[in-house]
Amino acid sequence: MLHPVPWELLDNAPVPGEDQELRLNKRGDEFSIRLGGREIMNSRAHGSEDALAERAWERIAGRSKPRILVGGLGLGFTAAAALQRIGPGGRVVVVAPHGFSSE
Repeated sequence: MLHPVPWELLDNAPVPGEDQELRLNKRGDEFSIRLGGREIMNSRAHGSEDALAERAWERIAGRSKPRILVGGLGLGFTAAAALQRIGPGGRVVVVAPHGFSSE
């Protein structure tokens, strides 16, 4: 009988104003972000994140200096999809809670 590889907790952080925590887990080459025991992001399923970047790109594709703002990095799939489309002269800006920003 095969035993599944157990999840390894990589990090956790309390959610301000809530009695819950975010937990980043890893199992093999798979990553998962959980909130209060419920999975909210997984590295194996990121179609909605890709679609979000595509929708943003569709709205600004004709601009000479396009910019896409991504609210929160998560596992990075929205930012990665936006970077694939933005091209030279464009910018992808990621803004995360607690004042962190990356361009």
